[in-house]
Amino acid sequence: MRKHSGLSRRDVLKASGAVLAGAAFSTRVMAAAPPAEPVTPALIEAAKKEGQVVYYTSTDLPVAEKLARAFEAKYPGIAVRVERTGAERVFQRVGQEYASNIHAVDVVNSSDAAHFIVWKRDGLLAPYVPEEVAKYYPDEHRDADGQFASFRVWLSIIAYNTNLVKAEEAPTSFADLLDPKWKGKIVKAHPGYSGTIMTATYQMQRDLGWGYFEKLAKQNIMQVQSSTDPPKKLDLGERAVMADGNEYNIFQIKEAGRPVEPVYASEGSPMIVGPNGVFKDCPHPSAARLFQAFALGREGQQLNVDIGGLRSVHAQAQEKPGRKPLKDIKTMKDDAAAVEREGESIKSRYTRIFRV
Repeated sequence: MRKHSGLSRRDVLKASGAVLAGAAFSTRVMAAAPPAEPVTPALIEAAKKEGQVVYYTSTDLPVAEKLARAFEAKYPGIAVRVERTGAERVFQRVGQEYASNIHAVDVVNSSDAAHFIVWKRDGLLAPYVPEEVAKYYPDEHRDADGQFASFRVWLSIIAYNTNLVKAEEAPTSFADLLDPKWKGKIVKAHPGYSGTIMTATYQMQRDLGWGYFEKLAKQNIMQVQSSTDPPKKLDLGERAVMADGNEYNIFQIKEAGRPVEPVYASEGSPMIVGPNGVFKDCPHPSAARLFQAFALGREGQQLNVDIGGLRSVHAQAQEKPGRKPLKDIKTMKDDAAAVEREGESIKSRYTRIFRV
């Protein structure tokens, strides 16, 4: 893989005149959260007059498209334009557009929750609390000022190809991946492209140390970009084991009858939170709010679980039978504020270690 290029998080912020100093979002309150808003006939009518919503997302494209089609079926006459790319590129695109006074996006999802800390601090997000978010979301999964909420939750996991690895020989921990028998057989994604892997890399270096990655780099890793790529390489049999990647892709592939199996590392699996937020200067404000309410509501959340293989924090969303419940999995702790602070150094150090 070519070295990740383009504007860094801090370059984008400088270009848009953002201020980087400030407290972590968990303690910084800009204003009181607005009251929760139900979906009303007036909102639906206003959204239909706008006729479109533009959604930038790092969700795997088939999942994002299914969400879009479900929304369009429920609200005929409102088209959803999905623009999908890796989280870091979503972040760069928004920064470049706003630096040029281009306000093209309505709703944004990123697998790097740190991006929402930056966008909030830069004053780009609109306060909007859908009724179901107020009723059914835990406090830690909704911004105190009502500017974003957790659209999707998932894990970055180990997995293996069952045609290439016997169950009794499969790795059960990150430490197991350092065994010489896996040399040349592992695939992993890159934190310079993927927000999922940025978040996972932060959690792993915090809990396991950079020395772990230095040892892993000696395993002749196949380096790919997106967190959606390792599960696909596994499915194709191009590698026997993945060191990181989306749990939800593994679910989708396995449930389609393909030879992959998830592994939840004994050290803990990195947990990833991908918020949704409405942009303050968006071109379709009513359609944006209606789409946000749908995506964060029970219907959109259950679609995420059933079709997307994702986890949901919506109290009424049900886990899909056959999958290990989230409550039974040891996870590493997410810390979006720390990822925002340390993101550039993480990418730089990772690039030096893996030479990619």
